[in-house]
Amino acid sequence: MTSFHDENGKMIPVTVIKAGSSFVSQVKTDDTDGYKAVQLAFGEKKEKNTSKPMKGHFEKAGISPKKKLVEFRGLKEDFSVGQELTLASFADGEKVTLVGTSKGKGFQGVVKRHGFSGVGMRTHGQHDRLRAPGSMGASSFPSRVFKGKKMAGRTGNDRIKLQTKIVKVLADQEVLLVKGCIPGAKGSYVIIRK
Repeated sequence: MTSFHDENGKMIPVTVIKAGSSFVSQVKTDDTDGYKAVQLAFGEKKEKNTSKPMKGHFEKAGISPKKKLVEFRGLKEDFSVGQELTLASFADGEKVTLVGTSKGKGFQGVVKRHGFSGVGMRTHGQHDRLRAPGSMGASSFPSRVFKGKKMAGRTGNDRIKLQTKIVKVLADQEVLLVKGCIPGAKGSYVIIRK
């Protein structure tokens, strides 16, 4: 993240997203696939690291091998195979939806995962209960822990969707400045929807 100063001198926290050109690799229709969608390909990839079926898929579209394929449904515009999409379709101040995968934090306890405060204080003989979850449930009835109980477990690595706005489009540098933070680690992929 960094900061950006607008024309009034107000500082805005922004995240810099490198958003190069994407290409239409396939247009799905009701007749051929049973639903309408557009498949976009982006991110350069070496040809030797591309499987033969994917090489054929990209050759059919007339584009070089790409790293990632993303499918969009419910678009009202018409697209053609091989069409290039650039940052010209975005404008300053436009609201967008970002979809990404959050950082994975592995197996975590209840204090980090759910914000529990632990059991009591250090005194009264509780030397090993500071970050424990405490009581789980009733005894003889229902004799189990209910589903959905907040307990320790895997944290992060979830699909996150958030709405934000574009602060500045730098088309010549293929960069978007987006207000606030975005999900994922540095270098991870984010899907931008209008």
